[in-house]
Formats: sequence, structure tokens, C-alpha cells
Amino acid sequence: MSRRLMLAVGEAARVACARGLLRAAVDEKTGESLSGGVLVERVGWAADLVSGMVAALLADRWNAADVDLLAGGEDAGGRALPSHAWMALRRLGWTVGPAEGVRVNDRIVRMAQEIAGRTLRSAKWRADLTAGVLATWPAAPAKRTAAEWEAVREAVPGGWSLPSGVITSRTRQIAAFVTKYGRIPVDVFEAEAAPRIARMLLLSACDGQQATLERADDPGRALLRLQLPTRPDPRSYADWTWVACPVALPPTVPASAVVHLPTLRIHRGRVWADLAYTHAVPKTRRAGHTVALGVDWGLNTLLSAGSARLHDDGTITALGSGGVFRAAGVLAKQHRLRRLSEHLHTKIDHYHRLTGGTDPRHLTGKHAVLDNEIRHVSARRSNLNDALAWAAARWAVDQAIAAGASVIYVEDLRSMEAHGMGRTINTRLSQTVRGRIVDRMRHLAAETGIAVVTVPARNTSKHCPQCLVPLRHRKAPDRPTTPGWKWAVCSSCGWQGDRDTGAWQRIAARGLTHQTKTVVDRANGTMVIRTVIDKLEAGAVITPGPKASRDRSKTGPTRPRSTRPTPRRRRTPSLTRPSGPAGQRPEGHAHTDRTRLPRAAHRHQGVTTISTPITGHRPRGAALGAGFHLHAHATPPRWAEPMPDTMSGMGSLS
Repeated sequence: MSRRLMLAVGEAARVACARGLLRAAVDEKTGESLSGGVLVERVGWAADLVSGMVAALLADRWNAADVDLLAGGEDAGGRALPSHAWMALRRLGWTVGPAEGVRVNDRIVRMAQEIAGRTLRSAKWRADLTAGVLATWPAAPAKRTAAEWEAVREAVPGGWSLPSGVITSRTRQIAAFVTKYGRIPVDVFEAEAAPRIARMLLLSACDGQQATLERADDPGRALLRLQLPTRPDPRSYADWTWVACPVALPPTVPASAVVHLPTLRIHRGRVWADLAYTHAVPKTRRAGHTVALGVDWGLNTLLSAGSARLHDDGTITALGSGGVFRAAGVLAKQHRLRRLSEHLHTKIDHYHRLTGGTDPRHLTGKHAVLDNEIRHVSARRSNLNDALAWAAARWAVDQAIAAGASVIYVEDLRSMEAHGMGRTINTRLSQTVRGRIVDRMRHLAAETGIAVVTVPARNTSKHCPQCLVPLRHRKAPDRPTTPGWKWAVCSSCGWQGDRDTGAWQRIAARGLTHQTKTVVDRANGTMVIRTVIDKLEAGAVITPGPKASRDRSKTGPTRPRSTRPTPRRRRTPSLTRPSGPAGQRPEGHAHTDRTRLPRAAHRHQGVTTISTPITGHRPRGAALGAGFHLHAHATPPRWAEPMPDTMSGMGSLS
């Protein structure tokens, strides 16, 4: 199968990953069908052989000298090291083998060297970061001064573009080491043990002598062939046989995509395959954009977004009123899980102190129970954050597609530190998964050729989007004298509106005026606008659109309206019937077979809207059929004026 993708003009290659499941297999030597349990067992034997060699190799090379040598890119003779990690380790003479008496082929050793080499290469960044923090260790680790922040950013490679939270977390790790041992660690290899390696088979490091992957005639299926052991400790090559595993490709894999050898891992008694594939997508542009989507961050209102258009005369106008993505319920649940995790960690630390004596008695069993509970809570938090990131990113990309935008401008909040808003709000702001959302946004936007660019966040919520004058923030539009943060009023041009609405307009305008300053970060290949140019910023204003010219003068008597109008679905009241599950359906959307109103009737929203209850957060899971979206909802895109309501004033059809 060819791994080369042919590209047309204006296309770029995009690498993505999809998850597949291996349900059964066939042993090609005996023709025997292997069930899912047998396949899990045989894949587990091979993964144990690989992870054992990886652990032995990391234990020998987990030091600063070897990591610097591998990251230096040259061997002892001055020749450049290959890009493949397993080839670089063999050039350096770092070999590894299975246990005595166990026979494996060279491709199994190659997988172990590839995993170990990637792990050691990734440790170089952490080593340099820790060295920079140690070289500029502050007098008060809990609170650096401005001069100490400048010093540590100078000492750390790429420190000026590094999120402050990364430096803070590394500082806390070193401070914990000092508290435990009474001294500062020498380097990261003393502060951290060698990482644990997951049980997996990295088949991308192999060739056709170990594994092959071919697509079938059906575009949704493929056939994976690989060698697996027939016993946990194979003694000869006869204990390895070829196994054919049919793979059902997910619908997200295009029929024209080139599928690569996957990575096999075992999770909950099943064999999962991480299928990497390459397909053609429209090429993104750094400049030349006329319609852009601006995205502003918030807490409960996680995303506020809207589009703006750059006209030929240089003016910028907003398209519609934008929309918001609210995730108050999800973030509240994440906050509760975080507090539960902190409580469990506090208890397990207490058990650590108690079991440090000579007679731990029954506390060891309680310690093991708490360990399992912590892993369970951590998995729930991770899954919740991942679902939230995908939902928010999908919504933002859909807004850009609906508006016809070719670029999404997101404010860069990597260096934001929450302070001054209370301990609870500060913690919730700091733990918002902004970085993960932006990564998912880039992944989804690349499918349609939409660029995602980060812009500086300075003064996006402080200045007026129409005249750049500092705004006055108030509690609400009907409370103009009460200080607050949600409602913004401009004393110069008279603009007023939601704080987040003004922010996304400022972000979109700043991105459109600075698009010629967009650069590609060499470290990760992302697009970013690093600095704000005063001359360009002066033109980053939103020009108000023309007002409606429709004459709204009164031309006749006012139509009488009831103080308590019935739903427009039925203007005539229902007949009086006995209460109960039987009878004629009453007005509105409530069903007659219910003894209580539906959940939507208790909210100040339409019956088709999915949102968070306003009477307190009471998660009931998927019992109501809402699932994850029970706690997250978004406004639909409104890129034009809403259609007038012509039905509510109609009389009865009878």
C-alpha cells in the first residue's frame, strides 16, 4: 500500500487519527479464529515484552548527560543523528534486549527503542525548563516579583512565549521537593523518576516483516496483519505466528486517505487501534482574509464569538450580534470533581503519614481503596474536559463556517494568571481547558481550510470596539451607577453592550488589521500574532452599520393584547376535562400522559433549547436523554437580523 498522498494545487496534507476496535482475528498458520479475549491476551503478551525493554532502557539512560547527547543531534563522530528515535539510539549504541531465554525479532526491539527514544527526547524540554527555574530560584516561590519573572523567562528557552502556569507548576514541584528533602534538586532527573510506559505496540516503527495494513474493497474496512506470540515467553521464532485482524474504519476516515500502521493498546479488556491517516485538505492562509471570526474567553460563558468583515476601504463592520457557548453546568461539575480529588489526596497523604510507622494494620487496605478512587475521579475529570473541549471547538468552527469566515482569531491567554477574584473563581479560571480547546479548534478548522490565529489579549475587554476609549463597566444595563464587570458603556461614542460582545469585536478587528504580521511558530507550526502595532491598532475599530430605515411611526390603533397570552400554537383554550393521563391535550407543549410538567417548562427558555437549570445544579445524567449536553448549550448563529414574528398576533383559525 502506497503511503504517498498526491496533492493538487491549493491543497495541503493533514495527518489525523481515528480510533478503531479489533474484535476478532484469524491465525494464518492454523486457520483458527481467535476471539476477542484470545486476541487481547496475545496482544498483551507482546506489549509486556516491549514495555519491559522500554523500562530497562529508560532506567539506564534517565540522566542529564544521555538526554543532552540524544537531543544534541550528533553522535560521537559528529554525524547527524537520524530523525527516527530507534535509529538514533542504535547509532549511539544504546541497545536493549528481552529477558534471558526469550526470543523476539528485531522489530519488537525496534518498537521498544522508538518508544524509549521519544520519551528521552521529550524529557529535554522539561530538563531545560527545570534548569532555568533552578538558576533563578526566587526568594518567595509562592509569589515572584516582576524582576524575578523577567529573569526566569530569560533563563528558560522560549520563556517569553511560555504560559506562566507552566513555570508556576514547575516551581511548585521543586518547592515540594525542598519541603520533603530540605534541599533544592540538582535537575529534573532527581525531582522526577523515570516515567511509566503504557502497554502498547507502536507498529509505525516496524516494516512489512512485522505488520502490514491494507484497505479492502469496501472503503470502510481494512485488514491488519501482524506477528503475535503464542505464549507469554516465546522461546523460538516458532512461537510467533501471523494474525489477520479485520478493522472497521470510522466514518471520519475519507475513502481517499492514506492509512498508516496503527498503535495497539489494551483498554478495558479490548484491543483498540489508533489509526493515523493522511488526507488532502484546503491550504490555510496567513493573510488575505476579509471575513474573520473573533473568539473571546469567559468562565460560565466559556466562548463568545462573532464575525466581522474587512471592506475594501479599510473599514471593519460586525456581522450580526454573535453568539455564546455556555458551559456553567459542566464547569460546576468539573469544580466539584476537583474538590473531591483534593479531599481524596488529603486523606491519602494522611494515610501515608500513619503507615510510615511500624504497625500500619488495616490502613494499607484503605490506602489501596483511595488509590483506586483517585484514579477513577481523575479519569472522570479527564473525560469531562475532553468532551467539553471537543464541543466548544466544534461550535466555534461551525460559527466560522456559517459566517463564511476564512480565519478564526482567538485571544492568547497562555500567560494569564487569575487573581483578585476570590479563591474559588481564581481556581476555576486557572483550570479552564483553553489550550485543549484551541488545539481541537485547529484540528477541526483544518478540514475546511480555516486558519486559527492567536492574537494578544491586551485591552480587548477594556477599550471600546468603536473608538478605543476605555470603557466603564457596570453591573447591568438597567443599573448604570452600580459598578460591575458584565455591562460596558463608552462615555465617548455612546456604545454600550455586553463586555464579551465588545471583546470579540476587538479581537476580530485586531486580527484583520494585523494579519500581515501573522507568523508561523517553528516549534509547533501554529499561527500567531505576537505583538500589537500602534499604527495598525488605530484602525482596528468596528464601524457601526447603517440603521434601519423602516418607518416605525404609528399608523393606526394599537392591537389589543392579552396580559396572559396563550401559546401561539393554539389560541383557543382546551375544553375542561378531568385531570389525569387521559383526555384532550392541553395548550402548549406539555403531554397529557405526564403528571408533572416537562423539564423545559421550568426554564426561562424555549422548549427546544438545551441548557442548565436555573434552580440549582442537579445533574441527572442521561436519564432525561440529554447526556453531556444537559449541562452545555449554545446560541445559534445569528449573522442577520432575526425574522419578524408574524404568527403570534394571528387569530384563531376556527
